[in-house]
Amino acid sequence: MPKAYVFTRYGGPETEALIDLDRPRPGPGEVLVAVRAAGVNPVDWKQRTGYRRPGETDERVFPSVLGNEAAGVVEETGEGVTGFAPGDQVFGTAVAGAYAEYALLAAGITAHKPAGLSFTDAATLPVAAATAYDGVHQLALPSGATLLVTGAGGGVGAAVVQIAHTLGLRVVGVASEGKKDFLESLGAVHVPSGEGWADAVRSAAPDGVDGVYDLVGGDVLHEAAGLVRDRSRLITAGAPAEEVERLGGARVARARNAAVLQAVADLVVRGALNPHVTLTLPLERAGEALREVENGHARGKVVLEIGAAI
Repeated sequence: MPKAYVFTRYGGPETEALIDLDRPRPGPGEVLVAVRAAGVNPVDWKQRTGYRRPGETDERVFPSVLGNEAAGVVEETGEGVTGFAPGDQVFGTAVAGAYAEYALLAAGITAHKPAGLSFTDAATLPVAAATAYDGVHQLALPSGATLLVTGAGGGVGAAVVQIAHTLGLRVVGVASEGKKDFLESLGAVHVPSGEGWADAVRSAAPDGVDGVYDLVGGDVLHEAAGLVRDRSRLITAGAPAEEVERLGGARVARARNAAVLQAVADLVVRGALNPHVTLTLPLERAGEALREVENGHARGKVVLEIGAAI
């Protein structure tokens, strides 16, 4: 039977397990994919603890497969699906988990993988890169403006920095001291996180910042709000909508469509966006991969390679 990495109840890492699971069948609007690679993201472990994305109301059925983004080969399509056929190489957002040998993808949030894009890199795009793309375009800052990115050293943050540069923005990135060289290699001005980071931003951008893309939330978001000239240019993917709205900003508005996936894939193929996959592990070591992200040690993206990932 196919393997899948699941959690059996809400809680910590002790709820996770690698199990045999029946191969899923695609429903209307779904595509069944033989997974070649699955991206690992903070939202994965947060969902294991009971977190729900805004608007999610369905009760979770256990065991529940972990993971949200996958790349692979189409095996079967569900009713009403057009534009995909068995054998197509695709990437997209998983309907019910991606850490598995077979996964269901939502056809509307699935795109054809360009020939010049590896399965491994493609698996980093549906959540991290697409979130970065949506937020940077939501801010709509003019070329030459200064963008402050908090939590800039992770998968989303690294993508924000690079996408912002393609639009001619100057980026100040807040991240741990250990990620200084990484951020500077992307072209960002690095500001170390921790006490005094806001003053360091003021020194790095004495004329102020024109926009904030927050990936941390909490106190960091509140301090960042005091640094931006126009609070309508304050967005977050790290805090609830009500928290950032009280500050005059907004949540990142996710497009969640194939057009955005194609756009970020094109950026990778053009060399304008490097997913910076820094760790790849097999499905059997999914727990180890998730710990890297959950403990905040990951620099760039972590990917599970499943089957013949290339």
